[in-house]
Amino acid sequence: MSKGSPPWITYYKFGTPTKVPSLISNSLIASLSFSILRSRAVICDRVISRPPRKMASHIVGYPRMGPKRELKFALESFWDKKSSADDLQKVATDLRHSIWKQMAGAGIKYIPSNTFSYYDQVLDTTAMLGAVPERYNFTGGEIGFDTYFSMARGNASVPAMEMTKWFDTNYHFIVPELGPSTKFSYSSRKPVSEYKEAKALGIETVPVLIGPVTYLLLSKPAKGVEKSFSPLTLLGDILPIYKEVITELKAAGASWIQFDEPTLVKDLECHQLEAFTKAYTELESSLSGLNVLVETYFADVPAEAYKVITALKSISGFGFDLVRGTKTLDLVKSVGFPAGKYLFAGIVDGRNIWANDLASSLSTLQALGAIVGKEKLVVSTSCSLMHTAVDLINETKLDSELKSWLAFAAQKVVEVNALAKALADQKDEAFFSANAAAQDSRKSSPRVTNEEVQKAAAALKGSDHRRATNVSARLDAQQKKLNLPILPTTTIGSFPQTMDLRRVRREYKANKISEEEYVKAIKEEINKVVKIQEELDIDVLVHGEPERNDMVEYFGEQLSGFAFTVNGWVQSYGSRCVKPPIIYGDVSRPKAMTVFWSKMAQSMTARPMKGMLTGPVTILNWSFVRNDQPRFETCYQIALAIKKEVEDLEAAGIQVIQIDEAALREGLPLRKSEQAFYLDWAVHSFRITNCGVQDTTQIHTHMCYSNFNDIIHSIIDMDADVITIENSRSDEKLLSVFREGVKYGAGIGPGVYDIHSPRIPSTEEIADRINKMLAVLETNILWVNPDCGLKTRKYAEVKPALTNMVSAAKILRTQLASAK
Repeated sequence: MSKGSPPWITYYKFGTPTKVPSLISNSLIASLSFSILRSRAVICDRVISRPPRKMASHIVGYPRMGPKRELKFALESFWDKKSSADDLQKVATDLRHSIWKQMAGAGIKYIPSNTFSYYDQVLDTTAMLGAVPERYNFTGGEIGFDTYFSMARGNASVPAMEMTKWFDTNYHFIVPELGPSTKFSYSSRKPVSEYKEAKALGIETVPVLIGPVTYLLLSKPAKGVEKSFSPLTLLGDILPIYKEVITELKAAGASWIQFDEPTLVKDLECHQLEAFTKAYTELESSLSGLNVLVETYFADVPAEAYKVITALKSISGFGFDLVRGTKTLDLVKSVGFPAGKYLFAGIVDGRNIWANDLASSLSTLQALGAIVGKEKLVVSTSCSLMHTAVDLINETKLDSELKSWLAFAAQKVVEVNALAKALADQKDEAFFSANAAAQDSRKSSPRVTNEEVQKAAAALKGSDHRRATNVSARLDAQQKKLNLPILPTTTIGSFPQTMDLRRVRREYKANKISEEEYVKAIKEEINKVVKIQEELDIDVLVHGEPERNDMVEYFGEQLSGFAFTVNGWVQSYGSRCVKPPIIYGDVSRPKAMTVFWSKMAQSMTARPMKGMLTGPVTILNWSFVRNDQPRFETCYQIALAIKKEVEDLEAAGIQVIQIDEAALREGLPLRKSEQAFYLDWAVHSFRITNCGVQDTTQIHTHMCYSNFNDIIHSIIDMDADVITIENSRSDEKLLSVFREGVKYGAGIGPGVYDIHSPRIPSTEEIADRINKMLAVLETNILWVNPDCGLKTRKYAEVKPALTNMVSAAKILRTQLASAK
């Protein structure tokens, strides 16, 4: 070693040798340990050690947007006709290759393929099965981009398919529409082509398919089909196509295939469980010669479902979520595990960004190994890593202490392999020691705890925090003050975020423009939005939220206990990505967050201007939440912070305040036995925010893209004065609950058009929707509004759509007046 030259430690970041001086601080080593793989790190003079050997390790799935949202920008460029299909496919190919090479270089043995998607993995399955609704005029053959994206986004002549939440996550999938006359055909060979693509790189992968039973259980009856129709009756119709896919994968050389069957974690009826037995028994001969993994995630598998799937002869391995499925280990111990089968242990959290407690996880794995046999145990992620951010190495603004507590998707791949090595008696002591130091640092850090906040939250437990008078009396008092027409019109909050607007925010953050210049630019944008709404004759206005980057991040940036990433993007749907804040400590509000802008906007108009807030449950569910205390405790802390903001808005003269709870339904546990407790504290958290306002202050809330019918009584219990709720994209499913006799006394605005499609609805179409609502809802409580916020749309779409919405409301007002 030459004099004065520091020794070097050789790391592998996904197989690429990376050298750093060994003379670095322990804290930096702790931070680096979660962004690069230390594979038998050695101190040497620029000597490169061998890449990591593949252990029994598995990744359920991986983020597909890219570390810098490369796919998002490629998709939007293609949709805007600024680039070609070839350009889009080139970006997609490069991303897939990069992901496979990263996992192979990190030593992962079971690498997934077919987890990439241009829009959604369920839509990909619909394409594979050729289950295209008739309105898209698909005539057979291989499904191309035109049909695929029309199903996802709609087009000028037909609406998109319904979009709803993927189990209890913030990811949205495209809901299949099936009926007795649906014709199935093998129409997308994507699973096979992507397997071959990886194989051409010298990388063996495990092709991943949405399992046939889960696909059908997530489907809905097509329009015009009896609501009692069960898509599960089509199992026999889709299995032949699954057989074709399996046959082609075998011919291509696949040795493993993964079926994602997450519906197994839900409370299923006997006939639904029997469908799993029927499906995999029917597929048994086709699967002969293949190793087959059935993957579950997001919760425990109930005992009955566990017995059903582990009895299947055609299945070689079973994947279980050991993070959210905390009872699975007990189930394996008490019921047993089939001899000779593999257990894929989802021990690394795929839904949060905290570094794994490696020592604790290794202990759990060793206990499982003693039951199933160490040679049959595979270390895995709890679910696909698509629900977490991509790579911590891209984060330049997080401090080293906080960074050492975290692991994004790239780092979780490293953790999986480190645990697999340790299980195989090749434990990397330095890596485990760095992990233990980071765990201890987090537990003892003073930045995590605020005793004053904890006391205030603890004091909430003695009251249910309801407003003093009932909603009917409040609505009367509010109408006297607001003097709104019947069928009042409003929008949900955001208006289009133009490139110029984003540039202003970006330049202000980078200190390229002064605060005075920034305020002037935002004020001009608010004034423009107010004028547009007044010209359209909308009754209750919004300021358009030009100052906000994201409805959760904007608030988190102004609350204590939150941290923010630069590139921590997570796919929500299609090309839409969100950057969830990280809640690492106790939450409080140092100062007012929205009053300045709301007060400014109200001064520009005589019409009511909504103060726009995000509710505590949505902030919680759309953040990466600390895992060192119960979620409800964190939610109560956020609720107290929002309560102060509500009261400040009211004091500033804002008469209508909207507290969005778009994600309340999303957080509902998948198992019925756990739902009542969640709904109790979630609804309570919302009531805390507004329990102190006057009767004349109108409290709105908003919800979207979930199945609300099963929680309608909890929605009523929120005691909001007005709720606006997504309705049109889900084909007015919401209205069925009122047809079935549920009485709703507060104001309600089921959405009259889908904002996630560029399609502009006609006045007649919107009027028809309103008439359907009037058939089941009282005239004096009905509001007219879009499904959701307008942030992602262009003004060329927004103005005509809102013009038609207001025209439809006026036509109906005239008809109702003449009918008296």
